[in-house]
Formats: sequence, structure tokens, C-alpha cells
Amino acid sequence: MKHLTILVPKGKNNLSSIVGTYKIFKKANEYRTQLGKKEIFKIELAGLSKTVIFHDGLFTVRPHTLISAIKRTDLIIIPAISKDFSKCLSENIPLVQWIHDQYDKGAEIASICTGVFLLASTGLLKERTCSTHWYAEEAFKKMFPDVNLQPGKVITDEKGIYTNGGAFSFLNLLIYLVEKYYDRETAIYCSKIFQIDIDRNSQDAFTIFSTQKNHQDELIRKAQELIERNRDQNFSFGEIADRLAISRRNFDRRFSNATGFTPVEYRQRVKVEIAKKAFESSRKQIHEVMYDVGYSDSRAFREVFRRITGLTPLEYRNKYNREYSRT
Repeated sequence: MKHLTILVPKGKNNLSSIVGTYKIFKKANEYRTQLGKKEIFKIELAGLSKTVIFHDGLFTVRPHTLISAIKRTDLIIIPAISKDFSKCLSENIPLVQWIHDQYDKGAEIASICTGVFLLASTGLLKERTCSTHWYAEEAFKKMFPDVNLQPGKVITDEKGIYTNGGAFSFLNLLIYLVEKYYDRETAIYCSKIFQIDIDRNSQDAFTIFSTQKNHQDELIRKAQELIERNRDQNFSFGEIADRLAISRRNFDRRFSNATGFTPVEYRQRVKVEIAKKAFESSRKQIHEVMYDVGYSDSRAFREVFRRITGLTPLEYRNKYNREYSRT
């Protein structure tokens, strides 16, 4: 029998990703026994202390064991951690080292949402791909610039390391792991029991585009405001650079450094975010929304919209506009 370790880090972290992981793998084991087969995993919660308190003392988790008692495991699940990433990492330094040591011994590792901060602290993600919740994208890039962050992905899978996007999309990662370690039949059973959308692979449609103004470059902040106020126009970035008395090359460099996007990408995302809100809350036709945000080429609009959201404009409107979905 393989060994599954669900970590319980110190700090004000996420309880639902711990409980959810435990319940889904327990159900997968139960299903196996119902079919007359052996359980796949011995499941244990493990941490640095015997008791961890959640949500201002409302809930308490008592792990089965301490990580020091586990000499070898096969799969490690790292739950989501609190938004105070630096504090959480400093409180869990022994946990970070233990994760690295277990990977060297052959364990596979899966991080849930912001749990990727703990995983990245091990150094195992260097020059590898990972995902996390879109709201944590900026903080992660600053702390771990040598990691290839792909926040649009619900699941990444690379060399025995798995990560996922945000919030309850961790359920999709768990079903993915159930299929890998058990089989497709068990994964489908768990997805039906817990009503999880199996085979979902993108969180882009759920992303709320942040205007990325949490930086110190006042000139670039003015450029962002110009782009946002004139989202229905397609003036050149050379014009913006001239207005701000800066060379185009320097403008492009400073814009990317400050926001994480090129000027072109930023304008596209602003336009798509406005279009998303229109599709969600109005009955405008797709071509009307397209013109409203400054596109005249329907093919170009569809391609940009799909690249950013993972859905076509029609698919997005039908999925998120209740009035349209009823007609």
C-alpha cells in the first residue's frame, strides 16, 4: 500500500483544502474496497505540531502524526496557505526541507492554490511550470522569478510535481490524482459523488483582471489610466510615449517591468475584461460588444478573447449570462 501525506502547516491557513483532500481520497479507497480491491493509500495528516488551530479558534486539526515520524511517503499534498506568504514560509521552514527530502526519495508532490509558495520555497520549481490562484500571481512572481508561473492553468503536471489554480479548483486536481493513482472509473465515481466537473483544465474564465497598479512607477501608472479611459480606441503606444515624454523603447521596458505585461497585452486584457462584464450583464450582441471595446475585426476579437479566457465570446456569454442561457 502506498502512503499519502496531507500536510497541515502552521499558521492561519486553508482548512477546506485539507478536509476536501482527506474526504476525496477516503472515498476513493472506500470505492476500491466495495469492488473487492485493495485500498491504494494509507492516508495520514502530518504537521510540525500535534494541534493546529484554524479560523480564530473555531476549528482545530489534530494531525495523525508529525512529519519527523514519516521516513518515506509516496504522495504529498500541500494545502493552500494564508495570504501572509512570508510569515507562513518562516513558520514552516522544517516543513519545506522535509518536502525537498521526500522528493529526493521518490515522492510526488501536489500543491493546492497558494500552497505553491511552500513548494516553490523548496527550490524544486526552479525553471519549471506551476499554477496558483490568479490573485497571488504578482506576489509569486516577485518572490520566485525563476519559476514559470502559468496562473491560467487549473492543473500543471511536470516531473512528479503537480500544482493547481485557485479556490475550489483544487477539487479538479484531486480528481486528476485519483485517476492517476487509482483509475478512470474511480475518478468518475468521485467526480459524481462530489459533483466535480471532471477534465476542467483552465481557470482563465474566472480571472478578474487586475489593473496591476501595485508598483512605484508613476509614469507607467499614468499610461495605464490612459489605456483604460480610452479602451475603445486603438491609438499607438508611440503616441502615449510621446505624451509622457519618454522613448518608445524605454516605455515598453518600464511598462513590462511595472505591470508584468507588454503594453499590447495589457490593452488586450483591459478590452477583454470590459467585454466579459458586458457579456455577463447585458443583452448586447457579440458584434456590439466587440465594437464597444474597439475591435472591428471579429476574428481578431475572438482569438484574443479565447486566448485570455479559454472560451469563445459566445461560449462565455452563454455560460455566465443567465438571461441568454434561458433563451
